[in-house]
Parts: sequence; structure tokens; C-alpha cells
Amino acid sequence: MREVIVGAMVSLDGVMQAPGGPQEDPTGGFHYGGWVAPLVDEVFGEEIDKLFSQPFDLLLGRKTYEIFAAHWPYAEEGPDDSIAKAFNAVKKYVATRKGLELTWKGSVALRDAADDVARLKQEEGPALVTQGSTELIQTLLASDLIDEINLFICPVVLGKGKKLFGDGAAPGAFKLISHRVSPNGLVIAKYERDGAVKTGDFAMEQPTAAEVARREKLQREG
Repeated sequence: MREVIVGAMVSLDGVMQAPGGPQEDPTGGFHYGGWVAPLVDEVFGEEIDKLFSQPFDLLLGRKTYEIFAAHWPYAEEGPDDSIAKAFNAVKKYVATRKGLELTWKGSVALRDAADDVARLKQEEGPALVTQGSTELIQTLLASDLIDEINLFICPVVLGKGKKLFGDGAAPGAFKLISHRVSPNGLVIAKYERDGAVKTGDFAMEQPTAAEVARREKLQREG
């Protein structure tokens, strides 16, 4: 079986939009494109290399695919040569309901992301690794199809923009597998899916009269 692995660069307030440059995705009036670039350091590079050191295929949303297809096929023999060669060689699964022209060699359209990814997970093959693709990730979260999340948490607050998590994700627990802090303050953390959400209770065994009144008020307010 194949695993779905999310790789996500996020701000402290959970924004993923346009980490790589001002022209990457300015939709919605987003003015901070390129917010990750000043924070890149040796540790960041090492952790990105780890993410793509295993056998993998790419799993992308339509907009991220268009960004990648306009860049990576032309990036070999440059500073990003190793990533470019890897991305160009692997299969690219693209979630798109529209008639998107798949110009990047090795690209395959997925017309129903949740159903198609669930099917791919049952097959033998390499891990399915996402980059960007906020809408796709939220679809996968809603269907509980994500096995691992790799977060590159950047010490910036962006205020608005497309976010990693939205309403509708299937509740579930994740376990921290590894973490690292870079010299520029990025927190890099790997989480694996770990069953159901566990709950507890800090309340007194016998609630106070004030607490009983508070609960009754909540019930009345609906």
C-alpha cells in the first residue's frame, strides 16, 4: 500500500500561499509571496532533501501543478538541479476537474481526488507526496487519507492567505516522529497518523454550583 505524505511550508498563522515568490500566487490580494525565501538555510535544505530521498510520486492540486509545470521542466542544470531531475522523472498525479492540459511529462489527471487517491493508496508503489496544493490537502484531510505531515513552520505571521487547515477535516490524532529547529528559526516537524482523537477532563469530580450554573446557561443558549 502507498502512503500519502504532506510537505507543507506554513506561517505561524497557518498560511501556505506563495512561499516561493511574489508572482507564484498573488490571488486574493496576497502581497507577501516569497516569505520563505529569506529563511532558507542549510538545515532547511537538508530536511527538504530528506523528504524527497525516499521513492515518491508527486500528488498536486491544479494550481500548484501549473506553477511547477512552468518551472521544474526548465530547471535542470541549475541551482535546483537535483530536485528538478527528481520531479521531472517521477509520475505527477494532478487533481483537476477541468480540462487542464497536462504538458509536464509523466502527468496523470485525477478527476475525483478523494476516490482516486483512496484507490492509489491500495496499490503497490512509492509514496504520494504533496507540495502546496491547499485545496487538495483539505480534501484529503476531510477523507482521512493523509498518513504523514511534514511541517516547515516559519517564524512569520501573514494575516491572510490560503491555509493548510480549514473546517471539515476528519478528526484524528497525529504523533510527532521527529523535529528540528533551523538557525533561521524554522521548526521542522514530522507527524504520523495515530488513531482517534483522545480526550480527557480537567474539571473537578464534583462540579461547583457556579460550574453547574454555567453548564445550564450553555444549554439554554444552544
